[in-house]
Amino acid sequence: MTEPVKLLLMFVNESDRWNDMPLYQAIVDRLRHLHMAGATAQAGIVGFGHHTRVHHKGLFGIADDRPITITVVDEEAKLRAVLPQLREMMDEGLILLLDAELVADVSRRK
Repeated sequence: MTEPVKLLLMFVNESDRWNDMPLYQAIVDRLRHLHMAGATAQAGIVGFGHHTRVHHKGLFGIADDRPITITVVDEEAKLRAVLPQLREMMDEGLILLLDAELVADVSRRK
């Protein structure tokens, strides 16, 4: 059995910006700077939020403001400490903090 961790999920749109860069990139950069264990931003194929506007690939496969999910796993105290900064960066979106269990942390480095 391993120690419990938390899973932080953030849902933003591809077109969301923070200063001069995409919001998802700015969030991942901030999390790295704050020494989180790791973060991944993934583009969704299709999705909708509270506005019920569907975000998906548009005409000719060109992105039409795809949904982006940012996933972070770390200790609860570290994640809670960074939440105010993340909230400040977002104009809209969704942030979830979920219980998780670290089953394996595999590294094949020699």
